Amino acid sequence: MAIIKAEKTPDRSAPLFETSVIGWLHKNLFSSVFNTLLTILMLYIVYLTVSGVFVWGFADATFVAENRRECYDNSLTGACWAGVIHWLDNIFYGRYPRDQIWRINYGALLLVLWMAPLWMSRVKGKVLVGATVVVFYPFIAGYLFSGGDKGFFMQLMIASSIVAFAINMANMIAGLTKSLGLNAFIIQMLGQTNAPDKTQRNILLLLTALAFGAAYLWQMGWTVEGVSWTKWGGLFLTLVISGIGIASSLPGGIILALGRRSKLTVIRVLCVSFIEVFRSVPLITVLFMATTMFPLFMPEGFVLNKLVQVIIAVILFNACYMAETVRAGLQAIPRGQYEGAHTIGLGYWKTMGLVIMPQALKHMIPNIVGSFIGLLKDTTLVSIIGLFDILGMLRSISKDVPWIGLHKEPLIFGAILFFILCFSMSKYSRHLEVKLSAGKQH
Repeated sequence: MAIIKAEKTPDRSAPLFETSVIGWLHKNLFSSVFNTLLTILMLYIVYLTVSGVFVWGFADATFVAENRRECYDNSLTGACWAGVIHWLDNIFYGRYPRDQIWRINYGALLLVLWMAPLWMSRVKGKVLVGATVVVFYPFIAGYLFSGGDKGFFMQLMIASSIVAFAINMANMIAGLTKSLGLNAFIIQMLGQTNAPDKTQRNILLLLTALAFGAAYLWQMGWTVEGVSWTKWGGLFLTLVISGIGIASSLPGGIILALGRRSKLTVIRVLCVSFIEVFRSVPLITVLFMATTMFPLFMPEGFVLNKLVQVIIAVILFNACYMAETVRAGLQAIPRGQYEGAHTIGLGYWKTMGLVIMPQALKHMIPNIVGSFIGLLKDTTLVSIIGLFDILGMLRSISKDVPWIGLHKEPLIFGAILFFILCFSMSKYSRHLEVKLSAGKQH
């Protein structure tokens, strides 16, 4: 009986991979004598840089000390990270009372939970989720951070925020468990699937009204200790200013861009003038003007604190830049899209909201995120007008008696924080581009 032996097929993937890598290295780094010498020189420079930073920032660094003198006693050439570690609470929370920091942490947790459905594919109504974050979250977070007495308007908005958050969470659960929107899930649970649309709408409105009444009665018993805005600072203040600016500048920019393209002469001239005035001056000038000129235009007895004035200035300034980004995106949409929308009977606002704007925003993602990153970094300018944001706190370390003269380490730590935030925003924008196929070539 003949015995047939199966020969093992040789694996050529590894040699092919090695060949391709060697070929790439030869083509890009060692294609000539000059390129080879240049590659070796650059590798040597990189080695010196990385090794020097490692020795200074880690090997010879001091992480535990009571003052800068102890850092020098431990190492004269290494970094003194002990001062940064000692000031971490101030860097992140400013001068916020230490026994009330839980309020900031709860506010951050609330925001994460509120926005969580945006990253879940099975959850419906994500546009409404984003809208509720922009409209309602600032009120409940603002009261959580500032505390004090609640006026009637603030009580209404806090109750509305509670209802919006509860609906958002219920909608997320319905989407994850049943792959349905909350409204469809409620109608199905009540057995009203075949009821007229008007009846279903009235049922949902009644349930919302009952939830609002319960939330209003519940929040009336809330009392939170007041914390003056002058104690806000650090990364917390930076994120508050930039977060509100980011959330408000995009809608403001859309409105200004549409106004600039309006056929009504008065609206177009006003929008163009507003945009060009704010784009013609630097942000620091706008901040100084806001803190000195806004009070002159307010009614007698009406006082805006400096933080509110700065936030308004940041929103107006960045809305003007965002308006030009949005206008560029609108101009990139072919004329046929407008004509097709009018052909099927859509009016101006439905054409913009359902056809034009979704396409334009997808193409504007890189520029929009670039503006957001610039806004995040520009908020450090508020330290010049007396607000202790993260940059103000980092500078204050060098003026603290135990750590006097400590400049490099705090600023490097701040640069690392900003890099993490900006890089995260950049990577997420790229993820959105891929997900929405905005960067796909046809």
